[in-house]
Amino acid sequence: MSARLHIDWTAGEGRGLCTELLHELLDRDEWGYPLPRDGAAEPAVPAALDRPARRAVAACPRLALRLRPPAA
Repeated sequence: MSARLHIDWTAGEGRGLCTELLHELLDRDEWGYPLPRDGAAEPAVPAALDRPARRAVAACPRLALRLRPPAA
């Protein structure tokens, strides 16, 4: 099972840094806010993207991204 990426849209500012760092999982809306490419509320993070996802979480200037444990 893989971790899930939580996006707090109320914390973000639409700068798009997370979409640049994690373009495999995230796209941008017309205002620059991240949108999961798969349409899920909290997209699953494949093992191959664990490191880039952690980098995106750490680099988010507004702390709008979090990794959550896999759903049970």
